[in-house]
Amino acid sequence: MSNADLAARRDTAIARGVGMLTQVYADRAQNAEVWDVDGNRYIDFAAGIAVVNTGHCHPKVMAAVTEQMGRFTHTCHQVLPYAPYVRLAERLNDKVPGNFDKKTIFVTTGAEAVENAVKIARAATGRPAVIAFGGGFHGRTFMGMSLTGKVAPYKTGFGAMMPDVYHVPFPVELHGGSVDASLAAIDKLFKADLDPARVAAIILEPVQGEGGFYPAPAGLMRAIRKLCDTHGIVMIADEVQTGFARTGRLFAMEAYDVAADITTMAKGLGGGLPISAVTGRADLMDAAAPGGLGGTYGGNPLGVAAGNAVLDVIEEEDLCARANELGARLRQRLEAIRETTPQIVDVRGPGMMVAAEFNSADGSAPDADFTNRVRTEALSRGLILLTCGVYGNVIRFLAPLTVQDEVFAEALDILDAAITAAKGA
Repeated sequence: MSNADLAARRDTAIARGVGMLTQVYADRAQNAEVWDVDGNRYIDFAAGIAVVNTGHCHPKVMAAVTEQMGRFTHTCHQVLPYAPYVRLAERLNDKVPGNFDKKTIFVTTGAEAVENAVKIARAATGRPAVIAFGGGFHGRTFMGMSLTGKVAPYKTGFGAMMPDVYHVPFPVELHGGSVDASLAAIDKLFKADLDPARVAAIILEPVQGEGGFYPAPAGLMRAIRKLCDTHGIVMIADEVQTGFARTGRLFAMEAYDVAADITTMAKGLGGGLPISAVTGRADLMDAAAPGGLGGTYGGNPLGVAAGNAVLDVIEEEDLCARANELGARLRQRLEAIRETTPQIVDVRGPGMMVAAEFNSADGSAPDADFTNRVRTEALSRGLILLTCGVYGNVIRFLAPLTVQDEVFAEALDILDAAITAAKGA
């Protein structure tokens, strides 16, 4: 069995719509390192798209899941509930930002968490409409896809989107945006197309993920909070990619002086196992009638066990501080590379949610081709990177927060060499 053999089998067995960034078929992984079926070693700066913040196969997470497997793997919490589900809910109610009583539900994916947050907001307000931001990513289900502010590849060919979903520009200063312009767009929307009394929720990411790792300005967060309070709108923070120490805080919203009413989370919560959550104001969370929320696999016992272990690891190993340390080292190295690389027009991001944005050498336009050359050059040298952004010209860095110092240093050297090679291609 080899990468080439599996690639040939994949082409006849798996639908074309499941895209693949590499043809590297993983065989085993440990912390920030992955070995493929051909025996090649890679440093993983993708972390399963910010899922294994605690590293591949963290011993404490593995032990918790193994112990739970010896007890039971599934009962469906709505049929036979179990104590770890209650404990994890209590812990998230305590840790999610917001000085108010909270309640939590568990589901399975980030998209499912977003779907349920919208359901809860609609049930609580009796209103149908939702406002989201251009460049945002909220999943591939029909509501998630409708909320997502990027057409290709997420919406292409899938027909009409869900009704009563509206988009306004996200304030990306690098691309000529501003908080004032975003707020003016909302004001215009309310005057021309949408009665604010019909809006159930406004959803946004504290740091846009797929959209390009653009942090939301503090002024935007304060303005959205005020807008929601004025019109009785539910504010939803999508922390699916930003949560669980990735930004140097347990949740990215801790960096702001306002709190969302509902928070969605997934990815890093399970340490590699599928679990997601919705945590919010208790009165909002109780708006749906019994049976209106849930799902057969929601809050699966193995995912819940992993979630409790992940919270322990983040606290015991101080991974928030570690994220800030790693991010500072990466940004410093990228800024040094930038001095001789005119294609790098921006280096940004809190904690270890860092991005580098690339334009043409004259700075005139986003350069997705150069960005992809950097990615492929890095891959050929054993470093796995991800691209993102509406223009495909951003590399996002999502190393496990547990990465060893020597492996991290090795990865930075590979990155430097990859950018140099991309310039010479």
